[in-house]
Amino acid sequence: MLDSLSGKFPVSVVTGFLGSGKTTLINRLLKRPDMNRVAVIVNEFGEQAVDNDLVEVSSEQMMLLNNGCLCCVLRGDLQETLRDLYVKRRNGDIIDFTRVIIETTGLADPAPVMQTLMTDEMLQENYRLDCVVTLADAVNGLEQLETMEEPVKQAALADRIVITKSDLAGEAVTAKLEARLRELNPQAPIRRALNGEIELAFLIDVGLRNVKGKLEDIERWMGEPDEHGHRHSHDAKVKSFSLRYTEPLSWQLFSQTMEVLSALRGSDMLRVKGLVNVAGHKGPMVIQGVQHLFHPPVELEAWPSADHSTRIVFITRNIPRETVANLFAAIGAVAATT
Repeated sequence: MLDSLSGKFPVSVVTGFLGSGKTTLINRLLKRPDMNRVAVIVNEFGEQAVDNDLVEVSSEQMMLLNNGCLCCVLRGDLQETLRDLYVKRRNGDIIDFTRVIIETTGLADPAPVMQTLMTDEMLQENYRLDCVVTLADAVNGLEQLETMEEPVKQAALADRIVITKSDLAGEAVTAKLEARLRELNPQAPIRRALNGEIELAFLIDVGLRNVKGKLEDIERWMGEPDEHGHRHSHDAKVKSFSLRYTEPLSWQLFSQTMEVLSALRGSDMLRVKGLVNVAGHKGPMVIQGVQHLFHPPVELEAWPSADHSTRIVFITRNIPRETVANLFAAIGAVAATT
């Protein structure tokens, strides 16, 4: 079987609202000796991307850091920047980086960044989305989540959530913020960082790296399980739930259902990821999508455990679990009569 994941450069997207500490976190990561071959892409309208004492050589768009990393300023299209990085690495014009970190601005919606990696064929061949890390400021996070849409979406799309400034906010406020974030995205593990310090293993190698699909890799990518299949939230908009099917599904049924959902409610399908037991296939199909766009599915060599159930995690806006479940049932019923 052709391994459609192996050999691709993992891309981590670091997002979070203004003042949440993205730059501090990235600077701490870059100072680690095991993070010395990283290309960092930052938006020029964001906060200062690197500490002054890290800069060794500067050019108009790229800065070589004294720990061997590369900092690249995003001034145009992300696709062009990633293409340019790959070509220059291949030609030996820049360091042979092994990982990419994209730092978004505080007001940015991370969805277009994720979609860029899903839609460009050249990027699909050379890069893979490893994870979305969202930072939440314990001092201002609760107010931001209640009054602004951007932090809510940043939290909903996250694979990992890092709470910063908990030492300034205090335990009671930090605990309230953590509970709120778990309502928005119960699958995303949450950690607290002090002065940008956090365990490296929490932030990298989250995504699937090859089609062998070990159980621990699948569980790490899927996130923390939601035993009840859904969560009740006082937020009327963002909902997180999961669907599970014990019997194999036809790929046509699954594809038709997701196409209908994308066509009717694509902008509100914030994130979808899971394993699909496709009839006639030895291993599960890995699927992940952001709003109306889906990454090309990847078939694993085999199931990582005895559980061969289809399990799909949905994070939606104003789409209840029943709507999605009923659509699967309706299309399945129609397919059964034809």
